Amino acid sequence: MREFTEQETVRRDTLKELSEIINPYPERFERNYELKDAMNLEDGVSNVKVAGRIVLMRKMGKMAFLTIQDLEGKIQVSIKIDMVGEEKYDFFKKYIDLGDFIGVCGEVFTTHTGEKTIRADYFEFLGKALKPLPEKFHGLTDIESIYRNRYLDLIMSEESRTTFLLRSNFIKEIRNYLNNEGYIEIETPVLNNKASGATAKPFITHHNALDIDLYLRIAPETYLKRAVVGGFTKVFEIARCFRNEGIDATHLQDFTMLEGYGAYLNYKDNMKFLQNLLQTVIKNIFNTLEITIGDKMVNLEGEWPSISFRDLIMQYSNIDIKEYNTKEKLLAKINEENINIDSETSLEDLGFGNLVDQLYKKVARPNVLGPVYLTEHPIDLSPLARANDDDKSITDRFQLIINGAEIINAYSELVSPIEQEARLLHQAELKANGDEEAMPMDYDYIEAMEYGMPPISGWGIGIDRLVQLLANKDNIKDVIMFPLMKPKD
Repeated sequence: MREFTEQETVRRDTLKELSEIINPYPERFERNYELKDAMNLEDGVSNVKVAGRIVLMRKMGKMAFLTIQDLEGKIQVSIKIDMVGEEKYDFFKKYIDLGDFIGVCGEVFTTHTGEKTIRADYFEFLGKALKPLPEKFHGLTDIESIYRNRYLDLIMSEESRTTFLLRSNFIKEIRNYLNNEGYIEIETPVLNNKASGATAKPFITHHNALDIDLYLRIAPETYLKRAVVGGFTKVFEIARCFRNEGIDATHLQDFTMLEGYGAYLNYKDNMKFLQNLLQTVIKNIFNTLEITIGDKMVNLEGEWPSISFRDLIMQYSNIDIKEYNTKEKLLAKINEENINIDSETSLEDLGFGNLVDQLYKKVARPNVLGPVYLTEHPIDLSPLARANDDDKSITDRFQLIINGAEIINAYSELVSPIEQEARLLHQAELKANGDEEAMPMDYDYIEAMEYGMPPISGWGIGIDRLVQLLANKDNIKDVIMFPLMKPKD
């Protein structure tokens, strides 16, 4: 049996009484204003119908003041016995609690303290809350409770509501920009036969009807490129992706990725395109390109500079990856320099590309404020990217780094099926030797490539991480409405 607090028991008893009088959960209420719009009405406007949750309430003798709230607004309501009648007022005093939903109709006026208020002519009860809200002045303060009970956080915290409205508006603005640029949004499968499209450790699940193991999507890349093969010249998806890797302040195992691909473009075209996309979207939302990150100010205006992968690592270590260009040489140098790299996969089991990546993430990336484009990644780190025409050891790839976080990953795509097959065979060998983040062979994708691909450049943006940066949040869970949590039991 569930146990209830004294307040919860009282509310449940109230609900029983209430159910004998009215339906405590009616089906609808006719509104003619949102609360945010009602706040801006002139005094004297009548027949204003609004609804919301009661978040503040003062019951007095023959009058009560309450504040009702929804996602984007709140307004004060006065309920007087001589306006709604004695019977209705007694009902209000006896049955309505903080947290309940109510609809009101009345005239707008401003109190002597300057607060916009609706003087109710009548009200309707719209829903009973069986649990009391957190203490009104502090709301939720325990971080775990905030993540577990986001609905309470949203009720009590205007900052939290603002954050998730920012996230929604950001995605909407990006969609609008891409649509205006001729990109077509499609959907790709979440359940995949191959964990393809990125170097990452996948989640494995089982399909009962087909009796086969499948992988949760780690990236939509290879399917979006199949669409390009089929004639979709510009294509994108806002895709939920899953990578069975570590948790920290900027990483989660399930996350939202925006990926787009454009035929007849190269990576330099997309450096310009994505700079303009982000500058336009951020300016539309914030009306500025100066954003605050912690105690720092980052200016996103102007042309963003570039630096090579090799040069950035050399800035923060004594290691030249051109000189230490094999796994054995690089690992020996890392140990010689006493660089302590924390990796889920043993460094001895990593291939050269992933070892370079771990070194970069340890010594260089945390020091980059940006915005800066990181270019010329080693080919071992980019199994789906096009090799550079002048130096086959590097790829035509870039990443956008802001405040030590990778915001964009993009490159000119490898479109040669023969070279792609060779690279994936090498990745499969690395995986067989213990590198869990290496990619598997994917002959279905190779077959699609064999029907012919135009020049392509593609890109991916981590929506969660970028919103975290724009909202100036310390933890990525602060911008995930319902992050995965370990069960209490």
